[in-house]
Amino acid sequence: MKSLFSAVCFGLALPWAGLHGQTVRFTSGTRQVSLIELFTSEGCSSCPPAERWLGALKNDPGLWRDFVPVSFHVDYWDNLGWLDRFATPAFTQREYAYAASWGTSSVYTPCFVRDGAEWKPDAAWASSPRANEDTGGKPVPRNQLTVEIDGSGRGEVEFTPMTPSSEGQAATFAAHLALLGGGFSSRVTAGENSGETLRHEFVALAVVDRTLVPAADGMVFRADFTLPPPAVSGAQRQAIAVWVTRPGSLASIQATGGWLSR
Repeated sequence: MKSLFSAVCFGLALPWAGLHGQTVRFTSGTRQVSLIELFTSEGCSSCPPAERWLGALKNDPGLWRDFVPVSFHVDYWDNLGWLDRFATPAFTQREYAYAASWGTSSVYTPCFVRDGAEWKPDAAWASSPRANEDTGGKPVPRNQLTVEIDGSGRGEVEFTPMTPSSEGQAATFAAHLALLGGGFSSRVTAGENSGETLRHEFVALAVVDRTLVPAADGMVFRADFTLPPPAVSGAQRQAIAVWVTRPGSLASIQATGGWLSR
């Protein structure tokens, strides 16, 4: 079932030159990988520092291994005279849904979210995101998420919960796949950032949601998908972010991703 923020288009030309007909595979392994979300807008004067911090993560050694970043552009700043070409009402609705889960009706930019929890910008900008690991040196089983994509943009998500015996076939999970673009540049001519040139990385260009179906033993959950074309063209590099949630929750319980072209 598609959520409110899905953007799915099948049967169109698939512009992933970086795949070159090859199959790519990304996996979280058995360590916890955080989903880092930024809600932002080209119309907000407070957002460029947050965007610069997020953009710098493309060279961080923890990228894809410890954290997966996604930038969602919202449209509630568009009424100041500058239309953010990356913004969609669906991404705005996603932020409102987060706010409701936190017990508030207010939204703001820049807003960081880490695995479903509000993450204050001052803390976020202090250092690179770290893995959520504190095991005392002992191996601890974790949820494992793997995604495989062929050169046509078709692929499969496979999720193995950390406690299959208790989750079993009664469990249901949803997989979410975001096509990301980077290397974008916008010369802003109106609104709070008028006269500025803004640069963006890890921009969500399309999102696909899939219900994960359990295998016969209930230990592995799978779903097929086709990547949609990007809503905005011109990315210098593309990546995919994948995360898994439980029904009725926005909070990521595992994430993975990687570059499709760079």
